[in-house]
Formats: sequence, structure tokens, C-alpha cells
Amino acid sequence: MKLLVIEDEPVLLDSISNYFSGDGNICETATNREAAMEKIGLYDYDCILLDIGLPDGSGLDVIRYMKEVGKDEGVLIISARNSLDDKLSGLNLGADDYIVKPFHLAELKARIMAVYRRRAFNGVHMLQYEDIIINLDAMDVRVNEHQVILTRKEYDMLLYFIANKGKVVTRNAIAEHLWGDNIDLAESFDFIYTHIKNLRKKLLDHSGRDYFKAIYGIGYKFN
Repeated sequence: MKLLVIEDEPVLLDSISNYFSGDGNICETATNREAAMEKIGLYDYDCILLDIGLPDGSGLDVIRYMKEVGKDEGVLIISARNSLDDKLSGLNLGADDYIVKPFHLAELKARIMAVYRRRAFNGVHMLQYEDIIINLDAMDVRVNEHQVILTRKEYDMLLYFIANKGKVVTRNAIAEHLWGDNIDLAESFDFIYTHIKNLRKKLLDHSGRDYFKAIYGIGYKFN
């Protein structure tokens, strides 16, 4: 997953970022409302963790901004405020969930996964696409009942392509989703070809079907 954590408490921000990055996720950060809106305007995320009490304004303004610019990322509010009014305001604006500080990181992860599954894969734990079956909890991939061993990048790439099946996905979008926002400074995205080549071969070995179609000069389509 690619996450954006919007939080102004440095210790908590580092704790969340290190926890999810250590689990193989891409974890981008912002410490105020302005920086958060800038990142959301430029990049896409699987889920946004949003603190309501930001130094330059309410985190709820970030949700309002997302609606104005048509962004549809999942939003989980993390806040020290435990009032019913705050919860209702956040949820009514479009947030997917609300968790009160302090919280256990394991619970935060479970809630984020629930938001991610619901938005990307209709809430299922077992994802099936043609002859590919993925246990999202165990991160287990099988093709025609044969287990396929993938690297973390290959696994995330497969989920990303299935979530965007039938669409042309640009190399720039793939790079940002799997390597983070700063990858847009890279001089070349040729490294993506290597990862797709390896994933394609592993699926082909058990499926006999090539799911990837290269779109010259643009990116790839998965179907």
C-alpha cells in the first residue's frame, strides 16, 4: 500500500511511518494542512491517515479539499478528540473510519487494511481475478492452485494492476505508487520494466496467459 500520514506530532509520525514502512509499505508524510493538500493534489494514495488538529487549520479542511478536486482516496481520521460531534463531522464529510489516540499500531493497521480492501476490492479477504487467487491477509498468491512466490514489490504491483485492471497505467503512476512520491525526480523509469518482466514470467509459468500488454510510450494494461 501507499499511505499518506498527515500528523504534526513528530514522535507519533515517526512511529506510524516506521511501522508501516518496515512492513514493506510506501509511507509518505505531511505535518500540516498546506503540505498535505499539496501532496494530495500531486499524487495518489491507497489510504490517508489524517489528524484533525493540524497547526495551520483543521484536518477536516483536507477532506473538503479532496472533494473539491475529485480525489477519492480512503481516509482514516486519527485524533485525540473523542467527541461525537468530531466523529460525525469527519464521517459525514466522507472519512471511512475514525480512531482515537492513543491507539495500538496493530489496530491502526487492521483498520487501514479494512479501508483498503473495501475500496479497492469490495471488502473481500480472498481476491480472485481469472485464474489468480490472492489471500490478502496472508499475502499468498496462487495461480491455477499453484503457489507463486513474489517479492514484496511484485506483490504490490500485482495488486495495483488488478485494482486498475483494464485501464492503461502509466509508468509514472506505477513508479509513484510503488516507490513513493520522490521517484518522479528519477531520470528514467526503466527499472519498472524489470519488475514487470519478472512478475509476468511468474504468472505465465502457471497460467500460460500473458496478463500484461505494453502500451508503447505510455505504460501497461492488465487484463
